[in-house]
Parts: sequence; C-alpha cells; structure tokens
Amino acid sequence: MTRIDFHLNVSDHLLYTCRLVRKAYSSGLKIVCYSTRPEILEQLDKLLWTFSEEDFLPHVVTGHPGLAETPIVLTDKADDIRHYDLLINLDEQWPPFFARFDRLVEIVGNDENNKAVARQRYKFYKERGYPLNTFDRAKG
Repeated sequence: MTRIDFHLNVSDHLLYTCRLVRKAYSSGLKIVCYSTRPEILEQLDKLLWTFSEEDFLPHVVTGHPGLAETPIVLTDKADDIRHYDLLINLDEQWPPFFARFDRLVEIVGNDENNKAVARQRYKFYKERGYPLNTFDRAKG
C-alpha cells in the first residue's frame, strides 16, 4: 500500500520539489513529478537543470525517447509510466494513478486555498485507509 506524506507550510513548491528530488535521486529512487498544468512542469524542468551546481538531476518530460532509462520524469499523465518508487504531486487533485507507487509526497503551501484543497486530498486518502504522515516545514 502506498505510503503518503504531506509536507506542510512549504513556501516555494518548486524549489522544495527540487530538494526532494535531489534527496530521493541520491538514495537511488526513481521519481515522478506530476501536475496537470504544463506551466508548472516547464518551470520545474528549467529549475532542475539549474538548481544545483554540484548535482546532476537527470530528468525528462513525458514523451521523451529516453523516458524508460531516465530516473526522474515530469508528467501530466500516467500512460507511459512504468514502475517508479516516488510520486511527487504538484497538482491540486489527487493523482489517479498514485497507487502504483511505493510512496506519494503531497506538498502543501502556506496559503489558505492550498491548505483547503490539501485537506480534501488528505480526507480522500484517509477514507481509503492509506497510511498518512505529516511533516510541518514551518517547524523545521
């Protein structure tokens, strides 16, 4: 069963995602970053290339010919996704294919609208019996 972690009070979703991706990649995990908003994926794509001068984070966007060999995938759908370990959700809705993953990370910002839609996702997962963890980034 997928383990679901909510990271709360994150001030910069994309920068925080880069940190999570770097940590997961250095641990040998295969990662998918999901959003239905193309502009989010484009911004993340650019940020992953420039995020760290010391770390190379090999990634592709869905549809790229090297998708099967690349450990980090940015996508708006699940059609091409085989087995990956970690799913990072950058969308306001729950990803319909999340149960394929060992772990799902939900990133929740500081604003009330973001918190409200995250509560709906939390409720959705809880009602289905998924193990839930919360990490409040405001507390360090």
